[in-house]
Amino acid sequence: MEPKRSSYDAAYAEWQADPGAFWEEAARGLDWGRRWDRVFDPDLGAFGQWFAGGQINVCHNALDRHVDGGRGDQAALIWDSPAAHDKRVLTYLELRDATAKLAGALAARGVGRGDRVVIYMPMVPEAVMAMLACARIGAIHSVVFGGFAAAELAKRIEDAQPVLVISASCGIEPGRLVAYKPMLDEAIEMSAHKPAHCLILQRPMLAAALLAGRDADFTEAVAAAEPHACVPVLATDPLYILYTSGTTGKPKGVVRDCGGYAVALHWTMSMIYGVSPGDVYWCASDVGWVVGHSYIVYGPLLIGCTSVMYEGKPVGTPDAGAFWRVCADYGVRVLFTAPTALRAIRQRDPEMALRAQYDLSKLDALFLAGERCDPPTAIWAAAHLGKPVVDHWWQTETGWPITAGFRGYGLFPANPGAGGRPCPGYDVQVLDDVGTVLSRGESGNLCIRLPMPPGCAPTLWGSDALYRQAYLADFPGWYRTGDAGLIDADGDVSIMGRTDDIINVAGHRLSTGQMEEVLARHPDVAECAVVGAADSLKGQAPLGLVVLKAGVEREHAAICRELVAMVRAAIGPVAAFKDAIVVPRMPKTRSGKILRASIRRLADGQPANAPPTIEDPSALDDVKAALDERV
Repeated sequence: MEPKRSSYDAAYAEWQADPGAFWEEAARGLDWGRRWDRVFDPDLGAFGQWFAGGQINVCHNALDRHVDGGRGDQAALIWDSPAAHDKRVLTYLELRDATAKLAGALAARGVGRGDRVVIYMPMVPEAVMAMLACARIGAIHSVVFGGFAAAELAKRIEDAQPVLVISASCGIEPGRLVAYKPMLDEAIEMSAHKPAHCLILQRPMLAAALLAGRDADFTEAVAAAEPHACVPVLATDPLYILYTSGTTGKPKGVVRDCGGYAVALHWTMSMIYGVSPGDVYWCASDVGWVVGHSYIVYGPLLIGCTSVMYEGKPVGTPDAGAFWRVCADYGVRVLFTAPTALRAIRQRDPEMALRAQYDLSKLDALFLAGERCDPPTAIWAAAHLGKPVVDHWWQTETGWPITAGFRGYGLFPANPGAGGRPCPGYDVQVLDDVGTVLSRGESGNLCIRLPMPPGCAPTLWGSDALYRQAYLADFPGWYRTGDAGLIDADGDVSIMGRTDDIINVAGHRLSTGQMEEVLARHPDVAECAVVGAADSLKGQAPLGLVVLKAGVEREHAAICRELVAMVRAAIGPVAAFKDAIVVPRMPKTRSGKILRASIRRLADGQPANAPPTIEDPSALDDVKAALDERV
């Protein structure tokens, strides 16, 4: 497609010269119930808020606007499920009408503007309808990934205090069904907050028992409901809460506003991904993650694309050609996935031989995010696909890319593995530990000069103070991303890793502190640490180290198996926790801080020299010996 401006450099300069005018122009592409009073109000929230005083409805802009504009017969959502051996295509008119009926079913159960609805569903079209139905009536949705165990779901229910939960009888994993309803029942039992209503989608492969008085059949409830119109809400009202792992093990509820998010996502679809209304766009993620929120649901539908929703895996459903089959079947223009998917495909099909079976002539680019893509994988994919492979960097908190390649401007990162240039709206700099801006090529703390652009989280649910403490306090005037990296001579940003204890497992941000809390509950464990060790497939994999209590003489292998089972039960299979080892003692500083960075280097096969603050240098030798024995 033709770029909207002459070049990336011109667009970035235009934003720098007048940020308000830049985003005001972008906002004109959407329908507003009431124009904003101020495009940016610096006196609201932690750093200011965008489009203050404006009224908008995101569901209207994602569905009704396109139907009203004469494109109701265009496909809005293609659902392809090799897991369920099923496919569906929903036009914009069909998706609008189904969403309006579900919104009516929610309203009939007392859900209104500002109320919360937890969505705990697999990758089915009804999950998209649930999100949009909440947006339609001004309710705030909170999607919980279906792989989370009951204890994690309970924490989110307790924090969000939903009026209603929308779930399904089951999800489908390769070779097995995952019963969701028993986990939901257990989570509600554990939670101090009890939602008044649950809507349960009964999938044909497994029926769920419904609790009288609380549960209702999703399909029956929607059939009996009256369609509900879109409710105008303030641009600064929350659209959703998305929980991300916190360093303390307590999930943080990232809040997303309505107006700024819609404007930012609508802009990114043409400028970053280079797609237009009617193009087929596929984000191979899950609606439980921010990528799925932004680029399965809201972004593609806001601009009028056809969005592909895939319930399957990159390999095994049925083989490593699954992604190329989907691209060919539907004429996908842009594919967005995680590097771990590419590594899985490469592991099974190193020469990408299966790609030859499929016509990928309509595929223009492959975008990657969720974790840094190692350069060899990016080079491999570009060589075999013959398409640009674009790694870009963003976070749950930002909601859309911080850095990217810009297909709308014909600009792609010069170096494989780099995250691209800063998007207009982000002034990205590298700071040292005292807040001094470093020169290009120097590594340090990646930070963004305030204010943050539209679409970024204005706060955390129920805690402005925690938001300020987590993101703004370390470097006044800056947003601390928590990532370390550098900006190279070309202006591309490269991410080196996290600066806290959040690890990235196959694109899923998980808290090692949360896993440590589980390990510490084992009766034989005196002390523990979890680090993210390099993994050729998943990027990182959690590795647990434990020191046993004095007098414990049980078999170490049996204890480690129990620890793995505990983490899987408490957090879920998504944690990918499979490895625990027993060490005689933890390497620590004299002040008692565990040397996690040194442990991580040893786990990655790198040297770890004892820092001057270490309490006992021989403790690192003990860890190395235990790791060597494991290998």
